[in-house]
Amino acid sequence: MRKLLVITSSFFIVANASAQHSGLNLGYIDYSVSPKNDIYKFANGNWLKNQQIPASDGSWGSFNEINERNLANLKSLMIDLAKNENPTSGSNEQKLRDFYLTAMDSIAIEKDGMKPISDDLKLIDAIKTQSDLFKTTALLNKKGISGMLGFYVYSDFKNSNANTCYLGQTGIGLPDKDFYFEAQYESIKKEYVNHIERMFICLGSNASEAKSQAKIIMDIETNLAKHSQNATEQRDVEKQYNPFKIEDLKAITSNIDWDIYFSTIGMKTPDVLVLNQPQFYKGLNQFINVVKISDWKVFLKWKLISDAAPYLSSKFVNESFKFNGTVLSGKKQMKPRYKRVQGAVDETLGEALGKMYVDKYFDEYSKKKVTIMVDNLIASYRLRINSRDWMSAETKAAAQLKLDKIIKKLGFPDNWIDYSNLKVSTNSYWNNVSNGREFQYNRMLAKIGKPVDRMEWGMTPPTVNAYYNPTSNEIAFPAGIMQVPFFDPSADDAFNYGVMGAIIGHELTHGFDDQGAQFDADGNLKMWWSDADFKNFKNKTKLIIDQFNSYKAIDTLHVNGELTQGENIADLGGLTMAYYAYKRTLDGKKSPIIDGFTGEQRFFISWAQGWKTLMRDAYLKQMIATNPHSPGNFRAIGPLSNMPEFYEAFDVKEGDGMFIPVEKRVVIW
Repeated sequence: MRKLLVITSSFFIVANASAQHSGLNLGYIDYSVSPKNDIYKFANGNWLKNQQIPASDGSWGSFNEINERNLANLKSLMIDLAKNENPTSGSNEQKLRDFYLTAMDSIAIEKDGMKPISDDLKLIDAIKTQSDLFKTTALLNKKGISGMLGFYVYSDFKNSNANTCYLGQTGIGLPDKDFYFEAQYESIKKEYVNHIERMFICLGSNASEAKSQAKIIMDIETNLAKHSQNATEQRDVEKQYNPFKIEDLKAITSNIDWDIYFSTIGMKTPDVLVLNQPQFYKGLNQFINVVKISDWKVFLKWKLISDAAPYLSSKFVNESFKFNGTVLSGKKQMKPRYKRVQGAVDETLGEALGKMYVDKYFDEYSKKKVTIMVDNLIASYRLRINSRDWMSAETKAAAQLKLDKIIKKLGFPDNWIDYSNLKVSTNSYWNNVSNGREFQYNRMLAKIGKPVDRMEWGMTPPTVNAYYNPTSNEIAFPAGIMQVPFFDPSADDAFNYGVMGAIIGHELTHGFDDQGAQFDADGNLKMWWSDADFKNFKNKTKLIIDQFNSYKAIDTLHVNGELTQGENIADLGGLTMAYYAYKRTLDGKKSPIIDGFTGEQRFFISWAQGWKTLMRDAYLKQMIATNPHSPGNFRAIGPLSNMPEFYEAFDVKEGDGMFIPVEKRVVIW
């Protein structure tokens, strides 16, 4: 039995423990930093000092580590498939093999140059009238190429069992509306203009023509951006739901021929559409006829080459990376081709590949253990809801009903996508990608008039992520995320609840964050709170907005507390639920001491280690502007600084760096 050091109150004591696996990476810990002052640097200090961001990435952390492992496993699967020279025609194996080999054939791709998009360019060149413009836009949209119209099918926010037709803002090429108008993004905007010019030169324009084309595109995109909402404005769910009868839509968009657009897509013009941003379409209607047809053709060509560039010859690929990879994210070099191709395989045949992935690499024992964790998290949530003194009995009952009806998806789908109608050939990489997008588009159109399939997944099995969907009241955890350093079935419960448990709790809490709280147990956008309770809830969310607004991310840029509030609420709620779920596993017993730490301490250290992150400046600045998640270091320390359980575990007192006064601590769930 070895001697272990345990951090307690304000000193170290010696204790005995059986040789259990703590799950912690002790090599990351910087013991020169007190966890009372900065738990993030304590838990990750040595990792932060020694880890380098790979040249091909804008950031690096736990998600990247798992993703790299998955990419290696998926590569192995694809190489095995490639060895089969005679797969059954039309089978998933044939489609995966041909897609992969065609995408990896850089010699053929280089030889083809811009040939794979030549038919689409001819289609755009043939536009002569306004009717042609809408027809061609529809045909390009079906191939996943954006334009000025953003049509999609999704479950109805206020009738969650039915699919409905939506129109959303679209058409801008910079990350957010604000990039077109705010001075802090002026240098990025200039680089974007240069990027457009260089891309048109790749397409065959001379320097003078390319400059003129870039100006046309920036004029159109700036007009579209003027009538768009930024990322923060789009968080107001109620304002994103604006049903219009088709006659009313036509009245405010008289210059848009919806009948031609929808008939070209291959569907009847809907009787009702929900507009996410009505102002966008009112604005588009004002200037769509002002812009010359010839200029709209330049705009559509830009959307085509911008979307297709990563799948064409090297001059297009390199130019796309120069802006999207280097300027926006600070990346120094591209990932190897097989990693880039793997993303395209996942987009096109994700569930076909995902089935192979889970068959070979996913441990059913992990799924069973995570299932138990989910049940424990829900049980903890029930107790926590009932203990809230700011909620009435009626609202608590409605919240409990929401927990009763939550759909749990773990690992992989019960029913896999049928890819029979997807054509994959060896003609060209871009052709296979665009066929895949059209296949998915047609699957979307087929949902019109049918009930929502609540068992459909929104992520593929190898994905290193998780989600909550408010319109179906579901949580989903793909097989890809159930790995070290988030989950280790052989590790002590403190570790697994501190990371995977908190991730589960995070997704559960999304049902009760500032957006999810507006959807009822059946996934309908419907107020199920009493007025007084919802006011109390909003007052508490205001505190978390203020807390994260105070965090300076880089230079003079602070975290956007309004934009990130949903994720921050979910982190705090999820970690709180996970803590009490972990305590339930102890069954009233004292937690074991492993690797010198109590179970409670290991729980919080594992959380902090899960959020270890390094980011390049460009990546971080774009994240602050557009991403609803806070940077990893603030996700680590923000929730902990609000939790009395953390203060108790490490004996945090006034004057310590992690201490904030009780009256400023955020307690919601």
